[in-house]
Amino acid sequence: MHPHDKKYIDIEQVEMVFHSKGKAFHALKDINLQIHRGEFVSLIGHSGCGKSTLLNLIAGLTTPSSGNVLCAQREVRGPGPERAVVFQNHSLLPWLTCFENVYLGVERVFARKESAHKLRDRTEAALALVGLSHAAKKRPNEISGGMKQRVGIARALAMQPQVLLMDEPFGALDALTRAHLQDELLKIVAQTKSTVVMVTHDVDEAVLLSDRIVMLTNGPAATIGEVLEVPLPHPRDRVALAQDSEYQRCRSAVLEFLYHRQQHPATQAA
Repeated sequence: MHPHDKKYIDIEQVEMVFHSKGKAFHALKDINLQIHRGEFVSLIGHSGCGKSTLLNLIAGLTTPSSGNVLCAQREVRGPGPERAVVFQNHSLLPWLTCFENVYLGVERVFARKESAHKLRDRTEAALALVGLSHAAKKRPNEISGGMKQRVGIARALAMQPQVLLMDEPFGALDALTRAHLQDELLKIVAQTKSTVVMVTHDVDEAVLLSDRIVMLTNGPAATIGEVLEVPLPHPRDRVALAQDSEYQRCRSAVLEFLYHRQQHPATQAA
C-alpha cells in the first residue's frame, strides 16, 4: 500500500512533439507516471530533457500530442484553480503591492463565492504563511528576490490548490535564501497537505524535499529513466540529514543516474 491516499495525477503514455517552421521536435515519449495525493515529487534531469514540458502538461498550459493527463480522474484540458503554478521568476505585477498581487489570485478563484472581507482574510493568511505580513504594502521593487519568490508561493497557496506545481522555484536565489525557503516549503506542505510536483536541477534539493524523485533521460524523446523512493521520515532536518546514510544513498543514486548513466547511456541496462 502506498503511504499516500490514492492516485491523484495519472499520466498515461504521454508523447509531446513540438512543430516549428516545418520541423518536428520530439520532446517526450512514453511518459507513464502516477502521483498520489499529498505526495511531493521532484522531476530532475539535464537541461533540455523536458522537465518543464512535463510540468506544463500537468498544469494544462500545453496539451500532449498523444496520451492522457488526468487529475482527480478528470482529463486535464487547460489550466484550473486546483493546480497552481509557481515559476522561477515569480511573475509578480510590479505596479501592485505584495498584498494586491496575492489578492489578484484569490479574487480570480473565490470572488463569486465569498465577500471582499473573506478574500482579504485569505490574502492576509497566505502572506502570514510565508512570513511576509510585514511586507504586504511594499511593491516588488522594494523587496529582495527571496521575498518576491515567497509572494509568488503565497499567491499560489492562497488559491487553496490541490496541486502545487513549481518550476525551479529557488533556482535564481543565493544559497542561504534557497535553504531558508526550502525549509519553509517543507513546513507549508506539511500544513496544507498539498500534492507537489517540482522541477529542479539541484540533487540535494530533490532529496531533501521529495517523497519520490523522477529522473528523466536526456532529450530529444526524453522518457522516465528511473524513479527513486526517498524513505526519509518527516519532519526533515537538513543539518541532521547531512550525516544520514539513507540521505547519502539517495543522493548517490541520483548522481549516478545523471552523471554516469546519462553521460554514458551505453552502460544502461537494456
